[in-house]
Amino acid sequence: MTTAHDLALLRLVAQRVAGPPPATATEAVRLLTCVQGQDLPGALTSVALRTAQRTRAGVEAALDAGEVVRSWPMRGTLHLLPAEDLPWMLELLGPRVLAGAAQRRAALGLTEADTERARELVVAALTGGRRCGRRELLTAVAAGGVAVTGQRGYHLLWYLAQTGTLCMGPMADGEQAFVLLGEWVTVPRRLDRDAGLAELALRYFRGHGPATVADLARWAGLPVTQVRAGVAAVRDHLAAVEVDGREHLLAPETPDLLAEHRAEAAGLFLLPGFDEFVLGYADRSCAVPPEFADQIVPGGNGVFRPTVVHRGRVLGTWAWQGRGAKRSVTATPFTTFPDAVAAAIPAAAAALP
Repeated sequence: MTTAHDLALLRLVAQRVAGPPPATATEAVRLLTCVQGQDLPGALTSVALRTAQRTRAGVEAALDAGEVVRSWPMRGTLHLLPAEDLPWMLELLGPRVLAGAAQRRAALGLTEADTERARELVVAALTGGRRCGRRELLTAVAAGGVAVTGQRGYHLLWYLAQTGTLCMGPMADGEQAFVLLGEWVTVPRRLDRDAGLAELALRYFRGHGPATVADLARWAGLPVTQVRAGVAAVRDHLAAVEVDGREHLLAPETPDLLAEHRAEAAGLFLLPGFDEFVLGYADRSCAVPPEFADQIVPGGNGVFRPTVVHRGRVLGTWAWQGRGAKRSVTATPFTTFPDAVAAAIPAAAAALP
């Protein structure tokens, strides 16, 4: 058994926000399996602060080298993930998302002929190792006779990525270029359904645990029955703790990591919006006081604000104001920040990757 407070601290060391950092961005992403990636600058920072180098340049280098990619592997949502894992994750997690895509295409006036024509045009534009930014790629699609106005262009790129044609890889002028998945991911892993469920369960609980079966189901967008099947296959490789009568699974070494790095885990962290410490769980109440949850996602609009974390608890939100030499950080507490926390926030912001 453990407490809700320790549950949050255990998650911080499991995710390597605290404790021994992975040497490279690729290792950090592999530990987490998927890193929420709607906001690319925030995602780069989330990965970088978990690495020994603590530089966003290191994360960009992993993207440029084809070791990490950005795509929509689960829940129809952008994530950073190891390149070799994208094919099997799309095969395992994509069908549930694609099941609802036909209705969206109908609402946008996109026919199957449109999507397949767009696929032909995209393949022609990218074959041979070519790279295109979003605007350039959509221009090629429009020139080939498929309208990309409104949300049609975004949906076409999403659909082609979801069905295994595209992914985003190398950086180009501050954004990621699209590439052909089959050309960019040269050594893809292939797992059948049972092996994929087992792999997903083991890696999620190792990189995010302690967490529950419901947490994994929400994170991956899978039915609980499938998650339980994956957990059963790897249960012997995981440890468990009980919190408020609920079983939470984790890597066996995570409690020892917390024992060794408790002081660091209890310190101050400024995390970007959409960070896995907040987004990686269905139940985040051990870290985010439920009565203040709507202040992280105002109006439930799906846009998560950066958070101030101290002693494993989210105490408020923060944001940059201004640019360049005039840039400063503004932090907003849920109630009040302890004096020591308020005084330390500017230095913590300055130290961010």
